[in-house]
Amino acid sequence: MRILRPLTSKATYRRWVYLVLGGAISVPYLLFSAVAVPSLLPFVTTVEQATVVGGLLTLAVLAGTAFLPAVHVLESTAVRELLDDPVPDAPAKPQSRPGRRRAAVMFVLHVGAGFVVSSLSLAAPVAIGFSISAVFTGHLVQAGEGDAVTVPKGWASAWLPVVFVAGLVLLIYAAGAIGGLLRRAATGLLGATAADRIARLERRTEQLAERNRLARELHDSVGHALSVVTIQAGAARRTLRTDPDFTERALGAIEESARTALDDLDHVLGLLREEAAGRTPQPTLAGLPALLETTRLAGTDVTADLGGDLAAVPPVVSREVYRILQECLTNAVRHAGRVPVSVTVEVAAHELVARVVNPLGSGSRRSGGGRGLRGMAERVAVLGGELSAGPVDGRWEVVVRVPWGSGR
Repeated sequence: MRILRPLTSKATYRRWVYLVLGGAISVPYLLFSAVAVPSLLPFVTTVEQATVVGGLLTLAVLAGTAFLPAVHVLESTAVRELLDDPVPDAPAKPQSRPGRRRAAVMFVLHVGAGFVVSSLSLAAPVAIGFSISAVFTGHLVQAGEGDAVTVPKGWASAWLPVVFVAGLVLLIYAAGAIGGLLRRAATGLLGATAADRIARLERRTEQLAERNRLARELHDSVGHALSVVTIQAGAARRTLRTDPDFTERALGAIEESARTALDDLDHVLGLLREEAAGRTPQPTLAGLPALLETTRLAGTDVTADLGGDLAAVPPVVSREVYRILQECLTNAVRHAGRVPVSVTVEVAAHELVARVVNPLGSGSRRSGGGRGLRGMAERVAVLGGELSAGPVDGRWEVVVRVPWGSGR
């Protein structure tokens, strides 16, 4: 039956536990009131006035502690676990001032309602015990010597235990109903404010941007190394018996590429683990000659024209342009085959221009993919530059223009 459902529902007893928890939290405030009221007696004329002032001070302390971050975490956890999580997206620690005020109101409601329900919950079993005893002794309450509430013995007072048991049942219904009201209040008070949602979206955006950056790092560095290693390993296998010198050079290139890839991988893992120390420095344009030499060892004819002072380029620009050139060389080795590649880097007063050109080759430009070009475009966009990539007169050409210095 629907009317009996609250008595068998787990949600009712979870709400009861939630209210009892509020009553337990109220104990320190009651102790404060018990100390504050007698302390006020020298300053007021009556006990009633001291009680009123002490109660107001207790409420002020309760309201003040309701703004503590630890209290917000406690309240949000209790609501989530005992009130069936009415606000799944509620922040444990509200970031905005309105959010903190609303969380404080929820805590005060929890403690106030919990104090009332907990007091009745403690009194109900005692009252039932006294009522059962009164049937046999005729004394319902023994207030003091000669001062007691008496009832008839025997069947004439047998209705008393029934009334108090019915009161306990009504208390269960009341606990479920009050818990339901607090659950509705939590929906309005603990829900994320607009400021909290904006802060959460900003954090999420930062996380996604960091994930994309790390994905680009792994794609560019490890992808380049694996492309070189694959080509060199195949060449070494074919010349193992006929050209030992070339095989030795190929194995050396494999070793160097693998070592560089491990260093880059260690750097990215350090970022993921948020390790401040021991990270491998990111390569810059100063390492471009070594990158070109490694590509040559893979069997690709690379010509380079490096103009201007590469060391004068700001570190952030230097790192990103290095990765872009690395990705261009990787694409040339992977997609165009053994074709000559031309790399040009010109560092002007306010702009860096990099160009990589290679013949399209046979069967070039693998269908699908596109992560490399997308990653290069993202890097250039961060730097405020321009990127053009595509076939031009039978060649694949990538041109990068990045402003820097006073030209930014």
